[in-house]
Amino acid sequence: MSESTLTQFGHVFQAKIISSLLSDKKFIQTICDILEPEYFDSDANKWIAKEIRDYFFEYKTSPTLDVMKVKIDGMDNDILQVSVVDNLKESWRNVESTDLLFVQEQTLEFCRNQVMKNAIMDSVDLIEVGQYDQIKKIVDEAMKAGSDRDLGHEYIEGIEERLTKSTRDTIATGWDPIDEVMDGGLGKGELGVVVAPAGIGKTWCLQSMGANAVKRGLSVVHYTLELNQEYVGLRYDTIFSGTPTANIKFYKDDVKKKISQLKGHLLIKYFPTKSATVQTLASHLSQIEIQSTKPDLILVDYADILRGVGSEKRHILENIYEDLRGLAGEIECPIWTASQANRSSLEEEVIDATKVAEAYSKVMIADFVVSVSRKVEDKIANTSRFHVIKNRFGIDGVTFPASMNTNIGKIDIYESTTQSGQEVQGKMDNSQEYLRKQLSQKHQQFEKDLEGFE
Repeated sequence: MSESTLTQFGHVFQAKIISSLLSDKKFIQTICDILEPEYFDSDANKWIAKEIRDYFFEYKTSPTLDVMKVKIDGMDNDILQVSVVDNLKESWRNVESTDLLFVQEQTLEFCRNQVMKNAIMDSVDLIEVGQYDQIKKIVDEAMKAGSDRDLGHEYIEGIEERLTKSTRDTIATGWDPIDEVMDGGLGKGELGVVVAPAGIGKTWCLQSMGANAVKRGLSVVHYTLELNQEYVGLRYDTIFSGTPTANIKFYKDDVKKKISQLKGHLLIKYFPTKSATVQTLASHLSQIEIQSTKPDLILVDYADILRGVGSEKRHILENIYEDLRGLAGEIECPIWTASQANRSSLEEEVIDATKVAEAYSKVMIADFVVSVSRKVEDKIANTSRFHVIKNRFGIDGVTFPASMNTNIGKIDIYESTTQSGQEVQGKMDNSQEYLRKQLSQKHQQFEKDLEGFE
């Protein structure tokens, strides 16, 4: 078994390297300078690797199967031609293999080791003649071998790419007015924050977004740091079925039927308050990727009660939010979380950035921040206001009327100009009158119930 060739990895592994060279532009871009065709066992794979590499050097992209067919037709060795066709077919069958990322990492490590080994061997002669500066240069170049060649987005050359494809792959919230101002929703690597005082419905908001994603067939991971995971699951049952949480036990069959029709996947994970760090979440997400699939959306309920580092609370919170946004970027997944608003905001019509508890830096770090306000009258009338505090993707400072019934987990946000929006807004504008009528109706019902005991 030679340590200077890919023999140690086996035939199938080498076929998957070819698969990666054909299908993953970033991989071939990274490895093209250090992957030698001679590393492969068979003459067929050596030929394929050389043709792919030469084509990439000239055209800056991987060859298509049509290109490879033209190259194969031009071969003058019939025996080698047959082997190349067979190997290419096998490699193409592996393009969708789930372990290609592992194959790429192992191949990169192997090639880097070969470059470093050669650099050390070349340095022996230089040591004898005392050319130490040259040794450093050779070793430094070897250390850089196989590094990421993506230097960034070339603005002028990249105009066609910018204008012909979406620059953000977003996950919608399910609330049309919010999705519209966000240009589709929260994108990969972005952090969204729902701000509200205690008891207003932060968790319901996060769960509403999670439920919408699951309905659309997406994979969601919900981290809960307050409520236990079974109870959070019951609240999702409520959202999906429209059955109040307390009554679910009476309608088990109906709830099960509706849950069975869901297209997506939902994983709920509980960590005790202040026990988990952002790194804890990162480690857990790595386990999820190994055992199942990478999530499309992550919910953290909520960031303020993660465990952070720092001497002052505002610094701790700032570090937590920075790490959380860093995690979103690292795993290329949108993350929604919630944050506590000051107690003084409980009776505010609109909660703005000045009411965010402890650290304004939370607003600065997040990509999108929306507040939810519900006064006592709103809770009775099932109304609320969603105010866009910060928006990197469009307008902010706008407030949307909403109906919010936490008994069945139903939240609807409206444009203020629509009929539904005007009805909800009218209900909020006349909240005192609405409250008086509700209390009057309850009093009348109470007296009517008393008559039954006479």
